[in-house]
Amino acid sequence: MKTPVTIDASVFVNALSPDETGSDESAKLISQFKQEGVALIQPTLFIPEVVASIARKQDSAEIALEILRELRDIPKLTLVDLDDDFADYASEVAANHRLRGSDAVYAAVALRFGTELITLDKEQLERLPKVVSVRAPSPKTSRLKPP
Repeated sequence: MKTPVTIDASVFVNALSPDETGSDESAKLISQFKQEGVALIQPTLFIPEVVASIARKQDSAEIALEILRELRDIPKLTLVDLDDDFADYASEVAANHRLRGSDAVYAAVALRFGTELITLDKEQLERLPKVVSVRAPSPKTSRLKPP
């Protein structure tokens, strides 16, 4: 069985934005994970982040709401609620690694559930390898694992 992963919203938005650099790699990775039945452990924040970004980029509520339905239909998707305790944990991750709030939420999910974090965010890629397995979606990018 494949190890579960956490995929930052940046990768989903990139996959859904064919005009962006790396879009093909992001889309192929997500498709591969779906085909292989890889479990995704995501913060609930992931849904509105992706939908809002697509609505702005496409200037279309209809397209964004279709994406919402597609995200909800991802097989083996587990959403982690941002309750008080988890918000405190994500805040500690943010402070300790100097991450933006939403980036810290994804990192906290990966840390708490032992998943690999897949992201296009430069700060996550640079600041997290000592504490969690983190990598970009490109197959050319090597996996950065904790020592």
